[in-house]
Order: sequence, then structure tokens, then C-alpha cells
Amino acid sequence: MDAYDLTDEERELAGTVRAFADDIVAPRAYEADRHRALPLDVVAHMGELGLFGLPFPEEVGGQGGTFFALCLAIEALARVDQSIAITLEAAVSLGAMPVYRFGTPDQREDLLPDLLAGRALAGFGLTEAEAGSDAGATRTTARLDGDDWVIEGSKQFITNSGTDISRFVTITAVTGGSGDRKEISTIVVPHGTPGFTVEPGYDKVGWLASDTHPLTFRSARVPRGNLLGERGRGLSNVLGVLDEGRVAIAALATGAAEGCLEQALAYADARTAFGATLSSRQSIQFTLARMHARVHTARLAWHHAARQRDAGAAFATSAAVAKMTASDAAMDNARDDTQIFGGNGFMNEYTVARHFRDSKILEIGEGTTEVQLLVIARALGLGARS
Repeated sequence: MDAYDLTDEERELAGTVRAFADDIVAPRAYEADRHRALPLDVVAHMGELGLFGLPFPEEVGGQGGTFFALCLAIEALARVDQSIAITLEAAVSLGAMPVYRFGTPDQREDLLPDLLAGRALAGFGLTEAEAGSDAGATRTTARLDGDDWVIEGSKQFITNSGTDISRFVTITAVTGGSGDRKEISTIVVPHGTPGFTVEPGYDKVGWLASDTHPLTFRSARVPRGNLLGERGRGLSNVLGVLDEGRVAIAALATGAAEGCLEQALAYADARTAFGATLSSRQSIQFTLARMHARVHTARLAWHHAARQRDAGAAFATSAAVAKMTASDAAMDNARDDTQIFGGNGFMNEYTVARHFRDSKILEIGEGTTEVQLLVIARALGLGARS
């Protein structure tokens, strides 16, 4: 075992994905970012490697691996391109996993094969203008009319929802009740459904090659059988998915922090100023040491949470700790990396600039830092006091 207690199989996987990231993903990343386009040929290559099927059993078309293995792959990709890493993370955690976990046998048979092979992508429509951190504030509705659900509402910031291979989105919708007693369910809405519109993509700060769109539903009709999971269990199902997503985002953030460290080390060794390399200066050495410590701590945090998840233990608090620790590490390392690069760090042709733009969302998406602090505080027995 190494310092992170990886098995031989896990080390081999991490090495394979790391080589793929360096050889295939990295050379395409700048142009993909500049043109704001997800390279679907790279997605297809990831499918051929089996990355989309990593944590699913072989009987449904997966690789029979673990959630931990998926996170290793996400971390390795994020070193060089967060847009590609989030594409994989969202495709698995938000696209395929709800179908696998809550779908009927027919839904699994219909939807999973292409998702797990990377031939199709799917989005998860949770966030709305008034329902982000407060997922229970969902306003999108779905009412039964004969054998159809009729959906009204909108979603925003939905990843993998508008590519040429996007097949469906799973949305949360109010299917009954009112006020604090809303009944929220999850429903599969295929692309091409009349009344379902994928709006133009966002003008984002970062993750420019990742596909992200707002969605609108105007009397969109889908069959009653498109209900995913038990009616009224949508919110509780979503919260379980989000806990896993937080660990996966922590792995992504760790990869980003490591990518910044690798670039900073190489640049500090090569760059000469006032007759000496940057790396010879104690102030730079201390900065690099702190960057390394952040990567190490973030990796330990997500490893712990992912191992707990795979062991079937409660992991919500560990997920919150990992997500907060790693997202802070990514943002702090991106800032330090940019400072070491100086003016070059402000140029988009350098990966450091992309990490600087990309990393901020890691402190927001999949639960803000404030939400993670709330989860941790509650685990400590701290609640609202009258």
C-alpha cells in the first residue's frame, strides 16, 4: 500500500486515467475552453475506457468497480481539465446513478446501457431560480392528466443537458401537497418531448467546455411510467445523490489543486528572476509547501468519505468536510499558482488561468461552503436556537 492505501488495481486505474488526461485531454483543453465546446470525441474515448460505467455492476453494463474508483478517475482528469472531469462526474452521479438506484427494471434496461458506455449523457434538473441550496423550494410542477404527467416550470444550471448526445433529464417536480407539505417526485423527461426546451447555454466564468443550460417546461407531457422511484420520495432520493456528489466534487477539486501545484513547481524551477530561480526563494518554497499540504489534506478527506460510502457507513458529514476542504484547496492553490506565474498566469493559454476561472464554482456547486458548514454544525449537535 502507498500513503493513500490504494490497492494495485486502484493505482493502475489512476495511472491509466492520468496518462489519458495528459495525452488526450490536456492537448485539447485550451481550444475546447476557447470555443466553449465539449469535445464529444473525448467523451466517446472516456466511454471506451469504461469510465462512465465504473461504479455500476456488470449485470447492468458497468465495470463492477467502486464509487472510490470513479472518484480516482475524476481527480486524475481534473488535474488538466475541470470541464471534462465535471462532465464525467455529472454523467455518473446525476445522470445514470438515479436511474440505477431508483429506476424500474424496464427503465434501467432502456436508459442505462448507452449512459454507461458514454454513448449518451443525461442531466439532473434540481436547481431553480428560487430552489438551489433550499431544494425543497422547488416550484416546477407535474400533474397527472390521464396517463400523462403534465410538467410546468423551469430549471437552471443543468449540466450535460444540451449536447448532441444528451438523451434525457431527470427533474424534481411538485406532484402534490402544498407549503411545507409539498410532495416532490422525480420524473424522466426525454429530449424531444414537446413543451420541453433546452435554452441557449450560459455565458459562464469557468467550466467553459462543460455543457450547461437552463431548461423550460410548458405543458410538457411524458407518460405516467416516467416517474423515477416512488412518488413523493424525490427530495429524499436527491439528498442521498447529493451526498455522493459532494465526495466526487471533492475528488475533482483535489485534482484541480494538484494540477495547480504541478504547474507551480515546474514554473518556479524554470523561471529566473534577479539571477535566481523562483524555487530558490524561501517565500516561494513556503507557498509551494502550503499548496502541497492542501492537496494532501483534501485527498485524505475525500478518500475517507468515499471509503465510508463504499463500506455502507454513514458518510454525509465526511462528505461535507471533504467537499469544503477540497474546494477551498482548489481555490487557494489556483490563487497561489496564478501569483507565482505572474503576468503569464493572467493569460488563458496557460492552464493556471483556466483553473483560476474554473475553481470558484467548486465552492458553490453541489452545495455551497455555507451548506457544508451547516451540515457539519448539525452533526456537532448545533441547531437553531430560540
